[in-house]
Amino acid sequence: MTRYQFIIVSNRLPISVSKRNGKLVFTQSSGGLATAMASLSTTEDQLWIGWPGISAEELTDKEKRLVTKKLSEKGYAPVFLTQAQIQAFYNEYANNTLWPLFHYFQSLPQHNDASWQAYQQVNALFAKEVAAHARPHAKIWVHDYHLMLVPNLLRAALPKSTIGFFLHTPFPSYEIFRLLPTRKDILEGILGADLIGFHIYDYTRHFLSSVLRICGIENKTGVILKDGRVIKTDIFPIGIDYKKFVRTLRSNKVQTELKKLAKRYGKQKIILSVDRLDYSKGISKRLEAYEKFLADYPEYLGKITLVMVAVPSRTEVDVYRELRETVERIVSRINGLYGTIDWTPVSYQFQNLPFEQIVALYHKADIALITPLRDGMNLVAKEYVASKGTAPGVLILSEMAGASDELSEAIKVNPTDSNEIARALNHALTLPKTEQLARLASMQHRLSHYTIQHWANDFVQQLDQAPHLQLPNDDKLLNSHSEHQIMKAFKTAERRLILLDYDGTLKDFVPTPDPVAAAPSASLLSTLSNLADFPNTTVAIISGRSRTALESWFTQTPQLALAAEHGAWFKKENVWHQQKATLKAHRAAIIALLERYAERTPGVQIEQKDFAIVWHYRNVLPELAFARNAQLRYELKQLLDATDIGIYNGSKVIEIKPRAIHKGAVCEKLLTDNPADFVLCIGDDYTDEDMFKALPAQSFTVKVGLDDTAARYQIASVGKVIQLLKALLAATK
Repeated sequence: MTRYQFIIVSNRLPISVSKRNGKLVFTQSSGGLATAMASLSTTEDQLWIGWPGISAEELTDKEKRLVTKKLSEKGYAPVFLTQAQIQAFYNEYANNTLWPLFHYFQSLPQHNDASWQAYQQVNALFAKEVAAHARPHAKIWVHDYHLMLVPNLLRAALPKSTIGFFLHTPFPSYEIFRLLPTRKDILEGILGADLIGFHIYDYTRHFLSSVLRICGIENKTGVILKDGRVIKTDIFPIGIDYKKFVRTLRSNKVQTELKKLAKRYGKQKIILSVDRLDYSKGISKRLEAYEKFLADYPEYLGKITLVMVAVPSRTEVDVYRELRETVERIVSRINGLYGTIDWTPVSYQFQNLPFEQIVALYHKADIALITPLRDGMNLVAKEYVASKGTAPGVLILSEMAGASDELSEAIKVNPTDSNEIARALNHALTLPKTEQLARLASMQHRLSHYTIQHWANDFVQQLDQAPHLQLPNDDKLLNSHSEHQIMKAFKTAERRLILLDYDGTLKDFVPTPDPVAAAPSASLLSTLSNLADFPNTTVAIISGRSRTALESWFTQTPQLALAAEHGAWFKKENVWHQQKATLKAHRAAIIALLERYAERTPGVQIEQKDFAIVWHYRNVLPELAFARNAQLRYELKQLLDATDIGIYNGSKVIEIKPRAIHKGAVCEKLLTDNPADFVLCIGDDYTDEDMFKALPAQSFTVKVGLDDTAARYQIASVGKVIQLLKALLAATK
């Protein structure tokens, strides 16, 4: 089987297979995505994987082989699906669960376990097909809400590949997305990608918010660090094939259609509405707004026509059949109420018009009325602008469409406000032609530059850069070369000192300060114990945890040196010694203040130690935590400003402790008591910066995470730290 370097993955192939009179028929699509992919300026061998539009039951094994062969010749590979899979995966889960939810129709999703299992099954089939055709370092671009599990499945199957994912629909706000029972699985699936693209900033923001709230993963300026991988999110507003519309406008077919339209509508003004017949498009609301316009502005009666083109969509689904009936009932009511013998207020066309007829309608229309209740982008708005050429016209656009971010010169409306839409229609009809032309020219300039072709190439270029993403301090990231230096220095040293933080360094953070939840695994204890048993090697755990917690965890490893509460307690010769600093005089006032705030901050926990008090907010909603912490810090500062007590920000904590207590002092003491020519120090938060700064410059200091640091090196995750320690242990053999 041929292996490919660049693979496109979408639910449907840009070619459909059907059977007529027992013979296979192949029909090429001219859709936007097909145009975009055809324009890619890549020199790599390329394959497109997707469903060919025919159920597996309709084909014999011989016909499947023939379809596969014919499609392969065109650069495509089919994923054959049974009729049951098509129904459960596509009709039920993708379009009856995800589609309405992602478009904010939270009462319509129909979730059931069988359709979710089909969604998982079909996503696995797509991933398997990709893995069968991809080279190990392939570049893969997965498209849309049908295949949101595929990126993570490919990450497991092709760990060295570069994976992009683009969502062509809105991504809903966290409050909507959280209604999905499988929300975490969906996010984990998408997060298998290296680059995740959305149409507009709002969708990116909603996605990042959901990742934080549901998966507990933060981002830094849209960049996510997960499992040691860097994942970038970005905005790629999809465009149109601008030149195609300009070129078609000049064609003889369009000119013929324009003459027909002029003859049919004469001097009447045309308001054009073009949509797929879908409840997300707000067609019923639009008709009601037009009816309101006719009632409020009777001077336009007989002088204006709403040409409504509704493209058939999912006609076999009940909710779509009901929508069609509703639309046609409203059209009949308006025409019956306001129509005359020689004037029909609404010209309703339930059909898919030829491209040239659509371009002619765009050009002829005085107003394009595009008011979806929610739309990922809405390319009709862009097509209208492109087709106007040098003719005047006005675009009235829903503020709920993704295109409204780009087409700022359009008249924006709330699609649910009939009064506002009626006023917008009157405004558009009275707008001077010079202003109409100026607005159109500005939008045309923008659309002619960021075309569908530009969109595709932009995404692929960003995908090419994904494996080499530069983050703050990226040059410090621990790599094979720096790891080799550490191993070599460890093996050749005469005396060794290893200094380790605990939470966030040796153990991932847990949602509670309870020591039981954060106890080390048997494997970790074994690794630390074996390192400490190596001749002339001292291993110290320097933690913010209480001495009680450390004692309970490491009672079976007495060879480890232990420092608790950032060095307030230090265990030497099996005896705990304490620092003289204290916050006893201020403890009661601090606790009273924290408890007052805790009463109205759900999820917060207060931990009292011998030498510190900690405000834990890992389980607090991020926005609430941000606001509450700012207020709390202000009051703490007022309370403690004239004392030797400091207020410190940690990982989801605010810690109040004496300034004299810090990990740097412990490091200096350990280094004095245990002179070493090899020093390795690893930590993850602000308290560990004191260690990094206190140690000699030749020490191997390592920060867990990508924040700014005084450490020489940085490492991605706790898992990578454990790998490093095990590699040190292996070097001792």
